[in-house]
Amino acid sequence: MKQENAVTHTGTRTIETERLILRRFEYSDIDSMLRNWIADEKTQWDYGEPCYSTPEAVRELFDTKYIVSYSREDYYRWAAIEKESGECIGQIAYFLMDTKNQHGEIEYVIGPAFQGKGYATEMTRAVIAYGFEKINLHRIEIDCRTENEASRRVIEKCGLTYEGVFRDFFWRKDHFEGRRVFSVLKKEYELKFDLTTLPGHRDHPDAEGFGQ
Repeated sequence: MKQENAVTHTGTRTIETERLILRRFEYSDIDSMLRNWIADEKTQWDYGEPCYSTPEAVRELFDTKYIVSYSREDYYRWAAIEKESGECIGQIAYFLMDTKNQHGEIEYVIGPAFQGKGYATEMTRAVIAYGFEKINLHRIEIDCRTENEASRRVIEKCGLTYEGVFRDFFWRKDHFEGRRVFSVLKKEYELKFDLTTLPGHRDHPDAEGFGQ
């Protein structure tokens, strides 16, 4: 049987939500990244990434992974910019993209001063909508460590279904920790949310902002 409605890659395009602008990383973001999250040990530990404590280290990250990859149409990584302050307060990405199976997996991080304010949920809902409406994904997955209750709450608020746990999946300094798996199918998401109210939808009032 021929696969219909295959993935249409767009590359990382700007998304605007109520309080955030999600866009490609720029070199001008380096200072606020260092202030807000990428140099914070606990934040990066929870995110599963190393700390970057100097402008030179972040620039190297950009040059070897982030900005250099924007030339690819199947690369999706957004800087989360708070509208009110203009600060880069975190990031969100489809760090895994399986084009053949129309599957994407999301990761995200928010700086400690901006946690508990709904930013992670706001940007994740927008990126999920973008994945379904712009990229035409069939399935979206988000995983978290079993001890990361804050991330679990964000994922559940975004309407994903708990599938189970990979037991003892991560070695965390002195112990093993499980990996919770959550997912949502496009048809399920359309039933749970009115996608036209989300910035990723083609009929949203801000849709003309895509492609900036």
